[in-house]
Amino acid sequence: MDEWLIVVATVAYVVCLKCIYYRYRRSLGKPFDYVMNVLPSRETNGSDIKALFVTAHPDDECMFFGPTIIRLVEFKVSVHLMCLSEGDYYNQGAQRKQELFDSCAKLGIPSSRITIINHKELPDDPKAEWSVSLAASIIAKHLEAHSFNMVLTFDGRGVSGHANHRSIYKAVRHLVSTDQVPNDCCFLSLVTVGLLRKYVFFLELPLSWLLPSSLCCIIGSEGYRQCKAAMLCHRTQLVWFRYLYVTFSRYMYVNTFQIIPHPPKAHKMY
Repeated sequence: MDEWLIVVATVAYVVCLKCIYYRYRRSLGKPFDYVMNVLPSRETNGSDIKALFVTAHPDDECMFFGPTIIRLVEFKVSVHLMCLSEGDYYNQGAQRKQELFDSCAKLGIPSSRITIINHKELPDDPKAEWSVSLAASIIAKHLEAHSFNMVLTFDGRGVSGHANHRSIYKAVRHLVSTDQVPNDCCFLSLVTVGLLRKYVFFLELPLSWLLPSSLCCIIGSEGYRQCKAAMLCHRTQLVWFRYLYVTFSRYMYVNTFQIIPHPPKAHKMY
């Protein structure tokens, strides 16, 4: 009897996962309308969305943002990437730049939409807190030069706690809080989860469905293989524990985001 209960519970859980997954696949366009306020009167196909991912190092794009990039590309969104360092911590910057281009090709981002920053005051260093004003000014100039209406980056904990990741969030938050960005641009931060949720991916899907978020992107087995192929392009980073990450991390399957709100507009008094 106990064995049958385990089998029934397992089957029911798998069916639940399938239902949640297909629900998200069918309804992903509606969250885009909600967070972007794009095409409010008709179904969005992504053609009017120009999205920028702001990352710190080559491999961030597939280790943390892969599911979202894949889903946005599927919706015909114009996806761009801005990486604020070459990843030169071990003096491998030139090789890692090429790995980034190879990875993005797997994810569907052409090289013409990739910007890599090499600035001595933005070093690839897990202990280096980048200058908020410098990072903010670089990001602001890129936003000014292009008409992005969606920007996605890390949250205040930076997923892995990396100081460079956290610095990017501070820079973006500074830009938004001081109203130095277009009002029609939506800013989203990738939600950092606890260690258990981070590595027990098969429990993560129902939790991501139940817990509130502004946008949730989920990929299936085909998308996961695409994300894994992108990660395998980063050969310099493939130490043993990265293989465990690729296999078990929820960020290879699910991304959830929260909106970074614009400050309230001041109203004139007459």
